[in-house]
Amino acid sequence: MKPLLLTLFFMLLALCKAVSAEPVVVVNAASAISGLSQDDVTNIFLGRYRRLPNGGTAVPIDQPESSPLRAEFYRRLVNKDLNEVNAYWARLIFSGKTSPPLQAANSAETISLLVGSTSSIGYIDRSQLDKRFRIVLEFPR
Repeated sequence: MKPLLLTLFFMLLALCKAVSAEPVVVVNAASAISGLSQDDVTNIFLGRYRRLPNGGTAVPIDQPESSPLRAEFYRRLVNKDLNEVNAYWARLIFSGKTSPPLQAANSAETISLLVGSTSSIGYIDRSQLDKRFRIVLEFPR
């Protein structure tokens, strides 16, 4: 019985790795923003500035702390794991320089916030894309 359980465990593990999160950076489809550079998105999500290239206010929205999509987003955006990103924010918050992106409670709230505002910018899994969103940054695969 144990060899069968081990086999199932490793098959599930392989399947989980094959189904990985694929973040895309999006805005509301009604937004005037058609595209952003990776530097723009990095600066917005790391609090360096909160203005879009067209001068409008950027309201970045983060996925929940425990979300695998969030971990993959920051790995692709700045090649850092969540511990490094959290340490970065701890320093900035302590110094009073800026505040982190708004953190959604779950993926559904992220979508709701993005749909409800043309100033919001966030990331969702590619599988969640629909006509309500415009992709402004895709990461190389």
